[in-house]
Amino acid sequence: MLRLLARGSGHHGLTEIADSLGLARGTAHGILRTLQRVEFVEQDPGTGRYRLGAALLHLGTSYLDANELRSRSINWADTLAARSGQEVRIGMHHDGAVLVVHHVFRPDDSVQTLGIGAMLPLHATALGKVLLAYDPDLSAAARKRELTSLTRRTITRAQMLERVLTEVRGQGWAGEAEEYMPGEASIAAPIRIPGGLVIGAIGISGAADRLCDSAGRPRATLVRQVVQAAESVTTSLVDEN
Repeated sequence: MLRLLARGSGHHGLTEIADSLGLARGTAHGILRTLQRVEFVEQDPGTGRYRLGAALLHLGTSYLDANELRSRSINWADTLAARSGQEVRIGMHHDGAVLVVHHVFRPDDSVQTLGIGAMLPLHATALGKVLLAYDPDLSAAARKRELTSLTRRTITRAQMLERVLTEVRGQGWAGEAEEYMPGEASIAAPIRIPGGLVIGAIGISGAADRLCDSAGRPRATLVRQVVQAAESVTTSLVDEN
């Protein structure tokens, strides 16, 4: 049941859950009530749909520390940088921001600064949007705080941020164009541990005109490369456990 809740949009109705698992509605409801009591599952009071609870999500983030996440994804980060031609960052949530635990330079001769240890805003970066999208507790806290405007494109309204996070969950990746820095864009996808919990994100960043098309949408080829890298890291984590 937890694996089911970790897939797709992350919001599932009782009938959908019961039918997917071949359970009677009463049985499924009883299991969900038990999981709710230990805060592994939450129910949306408005829609009645179920999602993973904050307690389980926070348990997942303690599964890997920053060094382990970096060591297990470093090879895939190098490959992504080579394929995309862009710089690659791997991040995880720490103290209300994105902590960059690994950074691969863009494979050219330009001057670049190592970003390991940098703290990036959750609401204005693709890495941050991924982390917010899959952690209801974290996203709720973010919506209650002031969303700092960093550029004229930065999302500063909680309602708009929630719409974007819903899109992220639906499509399985996040993007942003000039929301964090003018002229820059980024694309990211979730890294999961066994069971489907999101514990980090991997993404690329670079010039907006190289990452986005004329309509400002992330280029499909780059999105596929980022998603494939995230899936490769996730598969390696599953295989090792």
